[in-house]
Amino acid sequence: MFANKEAGSLIIRLVLGVIFFAHGLQKFQGGIENTSGFFDSVGIPGFMAYVVAAIELVGGICMVLGLGTRIIAGAFFIIMLGAVATVKLSMGFIGGYELDVALIAMSLHLLVSGSSLLSLDRLMFGRSAEQK
Repeated sequence: MFANKEAGSLIIRLVLGVIFFAHGLQKFQGGIENTSGFFDSVGIPGFMAYVVAAIELVGGICMVLGLGTRIIAGAFFIIMLGAVATVKLSMGFIGGYELDVALIAMSLHLLVSGSSLLSLDRLMFGRSAEQK
């Protein structure tokens, strides 16, 4: 049987992966040029829309699969800090950045503790959360 901590990390990893995958997919399906234009309008170089969307899309898949969990969690953490700092902070907590704070906390948890239960990292590299 697995430890409760690992089960909790698995749940966080799956939910976080699905959320970021969906947001990355939305950016591409909604027209990445529109996202690029929005980034430009808030002072972020437009090409970063492509970078963020790709990290969200591919990173979301990797997160669900448990491949590079800590690295992807770090990238998600940086993306969400950028979103809060450039757009959401001025909107206030409720209706603004409360979801972002939850995603930051989830990312930080996985960055610190990892998640090896049912992961490709464990399958491919034999790593457990304690070894990372």
